[in-house]
Amino acid sequence: MNEKAIQTFRDCIPLFQVLADEARQDIILLLAEEEALTVTEIAEASRLSRPAISHHLKILRDNKLVEIEQKGTQRIYSLSLETSVAMLKDLIEIVESECL
Repeated sequence: MNEKAIQTFRDCIPLFQVLADEARQDIILLLAEEEALTVTEIAEASRLSRPAISHHLKILRDNKLVEIEQKGTQRIYSLSLETSVAMLKDLIEIVESECL
């Protein structure tokens, strides 16, 4: 396997770590269905507390999987998956060309 393939795998590690958590998976799927929600709305649809949801949203935001729009006093969360999807597509392409 060449150096580019190894580096692509390494670049995807943080994304895999974020996506490994079931609660974050649930939040991503909920936002995919509803498009944009507040922390309270996400908490109402979840088994997790509001502080736990905020914690997971921070991790998702830090890894560029969600973005925030401020509307008055509310913060509205929505998905921002373009960068992550591009990384995964690059990884799949390399795996197909190098490993199959």
